[in-house]
Amino acid sequence: MGKAERLKKAKPPVQKDTYGGRLPPGQTLTEKFPILHEGEVPEYDLKLWDFRLFGNGIKEKRFTYDELLNLPQTTIVKDIHCVTRWSKFDNAFTGVTIRELLKDVEIPENVRHVMIYGDYDYETNLPIEDLLKEDILLAHSYDGKPLTPKHGYPFRLIVPHLYFWKSVKWIRGIEFLTEDRPGFWERNGFHNYGDVFEEERFSGEDLDIPEDEWHKKEFD
Repeated sequence: MGKAERLKKAKPPVQKDTYGGRLPPGQTLTEKFPILHEGEVPEYDLKLWDFRLFGNGIKEKRFTYDELLNLPQTTIVKDIHCVTRWSKFDNAFTGVTIRELLKDVEIPENVRHVMIYGDYDYETNLPIEDLLKEDILLAHSYDGKPLTPKHGYPFRLIVPHLYFWKSVKWIRGIEFLTEDRPGFWERNGFHNYGDVFEEERFSGEDLDIPEDEWHKKEFD
């Protein structure tokens, strides 16, 4: 049974407080930072690590770890929301905004989507307009400290307005596309977009997700 199917087995939590509409429907607020991912946690030699921009009409660019750290750095404070029903308020992530990363990249007008790649063999899709929002970040630090390996070190994407599976850990590249195609979880029962306030959790019919799934995971 796949993860999407397992997550459909129980009813969502009853929300006693939405914090003035700040907590999306079907979510539970936590001060923990649960650790959820598929596969093994990568280990890196940062002298060999790189990050790649490529795809339709794009002149390929590669960045080393140090080159990304030497770009202008930004800290954003955002709420984050996981499809497994936990939310965490006021998270400070530091890194390079995608707008900064792409400021010298000419993106053809026919590019409408991107595929985000992470180790190992993970991918998720985004519309280009979402990637270019001002608060989308290639993050290396959380609350003033480097990301831990289990949270995506050395870099992870932060896409705060979508469920957190779109915020790719161990990010390695962005491919620019003229047409959309589904990523890993999108091919395995998750919604193609993932808006947190619209509860776009799964593809197809609106189904339940266990309120306690994330309690069974590690957390910081």
